[in-house]
Amino acid sequence: MTTTNSIMKIKAAVLHEMGKERPYTSSHPLTIEEVELQAPRSGEILVQIKAAGLCHSDLSVIDGNRPRQMPMVLGHEACGVIVELGPDVHDIAVGDHVVFSFLPICNHCMPCMTGRPALCENGLAANNKGELLGGGFRLEDQQQQPIHHHMGVSGFAEYTVVSRKSVVKIDPTLPFDIAALFGCAIMTGVGAVINTAKLMLGQTVLITGMGGIGFAALLGALAGGASKIIVADVNKEKLDKALELGAHAVVNSSEADAVTQVKDLTNGGVDIGFEFAGVVAALEFTYNATGRGGKTVTAGLPHPSKMMQLSPTKLVADERTLQGSYIGSCVPVRDIPAYIALYQSGRLPVDKLMTHKLRLKDVNEGFERLAKGEAIRQIITF
Repeated sequence: MTTTNSIMKIKAAVLHEMGKERPYTSSHPLTIEEVELQAPRSGEILVQIKAAGLCHSDLSVIDGNRPRQMPMVLGHEACGVIVELGPDVHDIAVGDHVVFSFLPICNHCMPCMTGRPALCENGLAANNKGELLGGGFRLEDQQQQPIHHHMGVSGFAEYTVVSRKSVVKIDPTLPFDIAALFGCAIMTGVGAVINTAKLMLGQTVLITGMGGIGFAALLGALAGGASKIIVADVNKEKLDKALELGAHAVVNSSEADAVTQVKDLTNGGVDIGFEFAGVVAALEFTYNATGRGGKTVTAGLPHPSKMMQLSPTKLVADERTLQGSYIGSCVPVRDIPAYIALYQSGRLPVDKLMTHKLRLKDVNEGFERLAKGEAIRQIITF
């Protein structure tokens, strides 16, 4: 990193084109480039990135399932240390450790004011444009052309400028590689269980799609007191890992009688079904395996063009609920420290989700591993 007249030159992983062919170890969709980072403006901060996780939501931009503006510096699950404050930032200090929230929370739109910050309208609008909450871009290439921000974070970089409302201050004793997990996997997975589904002690649970978020939901369901947790996936290694982490039963969701297996284990279907695969067939399976009067919660994000079939008659006659969950319906400033405290007390062992550590230069190798289903959470350390 070098600095010239308030412009920092940093290394970052830039995506110029979605949909490149695999293997990513050959096509290299992400290129490590020297880019320019502007100084923080009013209400913004400069953060040195210390660790960043590789999430399926990043992969979905790379493969084109979540279309975004190009070029873009990816990475949304990350943590770091504040190195500079912009004007009008007074409630946080240089040297503070922070975890990023991939949805900046404006605190004054209607959803924010009515207690549903996960639906923040201004944060969503900024993310959809690839801009910061305050508007515009702080990243440029060597020709001074703008580079878009991913989810207001762009964590696959040595440094980043973000809105103050995109970070949550955390305990500085927490290791960085652990802290990064709380920015997406834990917030989304545990939050879906606790906040969205409002798991009650003794309820039965099905979790479909065992990536980092699915495994975080498994840990959340265990901590929340589910009486029976069934895990479904098509990957045997992930099913074995789920049993190791405390799942009570596993089902290969590709088998023809998978729904029947779940119903036989739960006397007619689970109380709550969670879907994190981002595949319509997985959501339909989870919905069909949820019992009468039950709730199906999805945080999966297939391509926007994909649709599912649903019987309104069954929805009504069985008093079923189908509900979406975004960022785990969390209030980040409340929930991230709470989940960290659960980890520190031994009740939420998120360290067991880490399967690989890598450097920024290895990011394409990491995403190929993720696309092949060979990793749960990989962490880039800086």
